[in-house]
Amino acid sequence: MLRQAVTHLKRCDPVMAGIVSRVGPCRFRIRAEGTHFAALTSSILYQQVSGAAASTIQRRLHELYGGRPPEPEEFLDTSEESLRLAGLSRQKQRYIRDLARHAIDLSLPFDELHGMSDDDVIAALTQVKGIGKWTAQMFLMFRLGRLDVLPDLDLGIRTAVQRAYRMRRPPDARRLHKVGARWAPYRTVASWYLWRSLGGQAAI
Repeated sequence: MLRQAVTHLKRCDPVMAGIVSRVGPCRFRIRAEGTHFAALTSSILYQQVSGAAASTIQRRLHELYGGRPPEPEEFLDTSEESLRLAGLSRQKQRYIRDLARHAIDLSLPFDELHGMSDDDVIAALTQVKGIGKWTAQMFLMFRLGRLDVLPDLDLGIRTAVQRAYRMRRPPDARRLHKVGARWAPYRTVASWYLWRSLGGQAAI
C-alpha cells in the first residue's frame, strides 16, 4: 500500500515528487501497540512539554501501575497527590480523568473506532477535554492507519508546504486543502513526507 501511495504522489504532483526524491523511502508506521486509552493518554501527556519531560512523566506514571499504562478504572482510583508526584499537572489529570470516564461509560466507544468514518472519529475524540482536532487527526493517522488525512492545523505541514511551493506565507486550511487535493487518497503519506522534508523540525 505504501509503495502504491508513493507512486501516486510522484505522478500526481511534481513538487511532491521532488520531496519524495529528497526524503527517500517511506517509513510511515502505525503505532498499534497497547490500548487506545493508553495511546490517547500518551498524547495528552506530550502536549505542551518537551519530549524528554513527557517521557519522564510517562515513565513515572507507569511506575504507579507496575511499569505499565493504567486502565481507565485504575487511573480514576489514583489520588491526585500520587499523580502530581509523578509529574502530572492538575490540568492533565483532569483531561485524562475525563478520557477515562468516557472510556468507562462507552461514550467514547474504543472498540468501534476502527469502523467509523474519519469525521465521526474526530467528533468522538474531541468530546473529551484536552483532545482537539489535531490530536484526533494524529490518532487517525498513526493509530488507526488512515491514509487520507491532512492535518490542516499542523504548523509543520503548513511550513513545509510554504517552502516547497514557494508561498509568501504559510497556507491557511482552505488553501492547504486545495494544494493537497491532488494527493488524495494518500494525504497521510504526503503529510509524512512534508514533515520529513523539514529535517530536524519534523513534528512526527
